[in-house]
Amino acid sequence: MIRLYFVPTWLRRLIPAGVRPIVVLAVVAALLAFAHLASETLEGELAGPDRAVLLALRHADNLAVPVGPAWLLQAMTDISALGGFTVIWLLTLSVVGFLLLTRRFGTAGLFVAVVAGASVLNAVVKVGIHRVRPDVVPHLAVVSNGSFPSGHAMIAAATYMTLAALLAATQSARSVRLYLSAVFVALALLVGVSRVYLGVHWPSDVLAGWLLGAAWALAFRVLAPKGEVAPPP
Repeated sequence: MIRLYFVPTWLRRLIPAGVRPIVVLAVVAALLAFAHLASETLEGELAGPDRAVLLALRHADNLAVPVGPAWLLQAMTDISALGGFTVIWLLTLSVVGFLLLTRRFGTAGLFVAVVAGASVLNAVVKVGIHRVRPDVVPHLAVVSNGSFPSGHAMIAAATYMTLAALLAATQSARSVRLYLSAVFVALALLVGVSRVYLGVHWPSDVLAGWLLGAAWALAFRVLAPKGEVAPPP
């Protein structure tokens, strides 16, 4: 097991018993990476690469048409909905209902806090950064608020990674836990990719959303009631 030798003793004592230090390291690393990305965004350092990616995903002679077969646009639209308000909260209510029925009240409360907290945090950061949505290609989905970080990417990462941890808690086989983690992480990644494909987010918006959402989900593992969430595989 990795030990945090370089972390002050008083800080190490704040880590709950049974929590692997690697989880704490992952949270800190994700937050530092997010902070760096936010700084680069505010300074305009990512404008060039962001524009290049968005333009590469459209036909040069008609920027309203994305690259790829016709069915891919519909697929990306459907995938994008997996990170939207309606789907996320229907899923949240379903999961919370199950947790309440199985008398896992602490985990139910924390799951609501994960989703609601991610939503609020995303809104606050959007206002603080106040980045304008992409204007180099036509939008293929309706949007209304700020661009950084991607709400779909962030909230999907927080929700699906937390759900993966909850399901993993019911499994003893390492291979099954890895499979569940891979499936739900893949879902969160696809949601973010879909937002770039639809032209409603800069790539750096999505990367920032993944980082902040992942940090939020991993923090849940630290706070979750002992025995209700499996340790990282």
